[in-house]
Amino acid sequence: MNELIIIMRQFLATKWLRLCVFWMLFGLAVKGRGRCWIYWVGGIFFNNPAIQSIAFTGCAIFVFYQMNFSNIIGLAETKHHLLEMVQQNRLSHALLFLGKEGSGALPLALAFAQYVALQPAGDEKPAGASLFGDEPVVPYIPPSMPAEADAWMEKQQAYLKASKYIHPDIHFTFPVIPKKSGDKPVSANYIAEFREFIAQQPYGNAFDWLQFIGAENKQGNITAEECNEIVRQMSLKSFESPYKILVIWMPEYLGKEGNKLLKLIEEPPPNTLFILVAENEEQILATILSRCQLVKIPRPGLSEIEQALITRANVLPEKARQTASISEGNYREALQLLQHSEEDWQGLLRDWLNACLKGGPVAQLKWIDEVSKLGREKQKQFLRYFTHLLEQSIRIRVMGAANLALPDNEKDFAQRLNKIATVSQQEAIIEELDRNAYYIERNANGKMLFHALTIKLFHIIQHKTLILTE
Repeated sequence: MNELIIIMRQFLATKWLRLCVFWMLFGLAVKGRGRCWIYWVGGIFFNNPAIQSIAFTGCAIFVFYQMNFSNIIGLAETKHHLLEMVQQNRLSHALLFLGKEGSGALPLALAFAQYVALQPAGDEKPAGASLFGDEPVVPYIPPSMPAEADAWMEKQQAYLKASKYIHPDIHFTFPVIPKKSGDKPVSANYIAEFREFIAQQPYGNAFDWLQFIGAENKQGNITAEECNEIVRQMSLKSFESPYKILVIWMPEYLGKEGNKLLKLIEEPPPNTLFILVAENEEQILATILSRCQLVKIPRPGLSEIEQALITRANVLPEKARQTASISEGNYREALQLLQHSEEDWQGLLRDWLNACLKGGPVAQLKWIDEVSKLGREKQKQFLRYFTHLLEQSIRIRVMGAANLALPDNEKDFAQRLNKIATVSQQEAIIEELDRNAYYIERNANGKMLFHALTIKLFHIIQHKTLILTE
């Protein structure tokens, strides 16, 4: 495959030929899968990792999800709890689905919103035999198991609209960017792209979404205009469903303008449901947080991630097991690891440690220049791989190397890490790695970040200094 790509790039070496091919591909681009394939092929021709990264999940893995409960990885107890809330009529008017990246909080919120929207109205629920001698109609009892709920939804008349995210009573709010200077964007401006995104990358995060709409380095936002639109929409009567539902994805992007929603969330119209889907509780406005019922979404288990990689991504069992172990329940991370599976993270880490502890400033600067040229996703993957090895090192101390199912090269590297750092030092390094992975997500300058991290790593290991900063 790599040889074919090289030949194609050589064939398209001249600028005018590349332009011709680009416009031909652009003309072929269609919604959904078509656009994804175009991005990927274009990324090969133009050697653009950003385009390849955007398209990977939808193209290389190529799984398009219907948001049924059965298509969500793991979370059996959470699904059952949500269904019980409907069955026992204990549904709060505002729910906060709080789950870390890759946990499946967004797919679960979409499935639950779809399920609630398809519920029959109170006056439509059958209650006994007909007056005309027909067979008695079984009273409606909401399903209590996810498989039963899926089967029930698929029989409903409005299911097709709900599954395509075009149900008139399910509304979506999410971070957006202005299309041109001076714009005051609202989510409705990007609703077609959002439907496409959640069909292709249901486990994607805000970074994936903003890159999907071409944000580059622009910051997403849920604007004051969007808040006004929410108030207007939710004040109207529902069209088909007895419920009117708003899914707010990433309420962390709501600034002070979110206070416009306080009265609506606290005293909503009858049969109105707000579902907020967040990753970081601390970044949500406290005034909004206090008005929501918290539903914590745990990450799927490693065995569930492993099985999903085997069945959905056609990964070999051994590779799926290793990837699931590194991803630690983050399905998005697992897909990203598969994308970069040919990267020599261990070699890059070995070079870094040698530069830190033996090479001196010249070797360190050379390594920093090399790693700063990687894209943000690869930089995050590298830091998380280092974190994974440190965690395995600590497990080896406690459980013994023979009791851990690790590849031989990783096990050997983890044991070497135990020789150069104590447990407290390893914990300090893990905190620094996690903190810097977060900074990378927030568009930190790669060269400056890794320069500072190299200095901290040197002092933690060499001088046994625990550098903990806010």
